[in-house]
Amino acid sequence: MPTNPQHLIATAIKPALFKLGLYSPAAEQLLLATAIQESNLIHRKQIGGPALSYFQIEPKTHNDIWDNFLKYRPQLSGKVIQLMSTLAADKIKELENNDKYAAAIARIHYLRVPAPLPKHNDIAKMAAYWKRYYNTALGKGQESDFINNWNKYKGNVHP
Repeated sequence: MPTNPQHLIATAIKPALFKLGLYSPAAEQLLLATAIQESNLIHRKQIGGPALSYFQIEPKTHNDIWDNFLKYRPQLSGKVIQLMSTLAADKIKELENNDKYAAAIARIHYLRVPAPLPKHNDIAKMAAYWKRYYNTALGKGQESDFINNWNKYKGNVHP
């Protein structure tokens, strides 16, 4: 059974974005749409693959974010650490099981992109942004899938 999108917004996405100081309606919507597309709000582990969390972030991507981005931004990395269940927690386990932490990592993945986030409610541009910067040209996802999946949920979403 899928996680309720409003629950994910209230308990993970908004708290993570506010903790990071990166809240905007567009960021909230993009993260929710990404989770819907990547996992259908069901799978915390990719079927047949290494990706984890509702955002389906691969451990290699997660580690790259820490090694090549957060390592050089102590203020931001400190905020991410505060979202972990304990300071000594295994970050990969946190990625899979701690939705606030996973939402923060997903937002930082997008933060590394030089292009600004698409505007709130511009789902077509969000789909293109997701495809280019999150799923990439090598990924199997399509912009049309992103839009269709968002439209399946949007009656239950009020970001």
